[in-house]
Amino acid sequence: MRIGLFIPCFVDHYFPEVGMSIVRVLEKLGHTVEYPEGQTCCGQPAFNSGYWDDARKIAEHMLDVFAQSEVVVSASGSCGAMVKVFNPELFHNTKREADAKALAERTWEFSSFLVDKLGVTDVGASFPHKVTFHDGCHGLRELGIQSQPRQLLAQVKGVEFVEVDAVSCCGFGGTFAVKFPAISTAMGEVKCTSILQTGAEYVASNDSSCLMQIQGMLNRQTSKVKSIHLAEILASS
Repeated sequence: MRIGLFIPCFVDHYFPEVGMSIVRVLEKLGHTVEYPEGQTCCGQPAFNSGYWDDARKIAEHMLDVFAQSEVVVSASGSCGAMVKVFNPELFHNTKREADAKALAERTWEFSSFLVDKLGVTDVGASFPHKVTFHDGCHGLRELGIQSQPRQLLAQVKGVEFVEVDAVSCCGFGGTFAVKFPAISTAMGEVKCTSILQTGAEYVASNDSSCLMQIQGMLNRQTSKVKSIHLAEILASS
């Protein structure tokens, strides 16, 4: 396949190794990966804040940038949900509604693309560490992504996987962490307590924004647990 790689803002600015890891995995599987350089923000911050007219302007640009992509793979469950779930709502009863729906149908979050679209669970990775997993809210609730990353981790040589005691939000939520810092911090503390109780060396996720929140709080607790995107594990050998 010729895959259009959708790299969200957080990954572009702070975690570029995630995007490079996705490229390595997909090319190893024999696919051609293209990065449309004109891509910008998907519009989710404005959408979540209620500024739908502004969000629509940003999202419309994305419709044009990825118009020729056979499939689009996102490095984030959160931003993937914006394209797959919220864009059709954002463009409802507008002249670009059909384009939004078409792009939504062609867009996949990375782990879902591997498991659900390609039928791949073993990418030949090796990562000899104890790992737990954080389910980002948008990926879990909007895209139904839960078993896919676990199926992929189960095939990674050397991984000792352990679940957290309960699925919970990390407290980031994009603009939520800015608007409600005290609540965000409290939620993050609950999440980090669950992670530390697993005894894992690494906490993995499909969302770099969640991992940034979690790693920041772990660092303040002087914990040695490290955060890592699922793609980085799958690119390891």
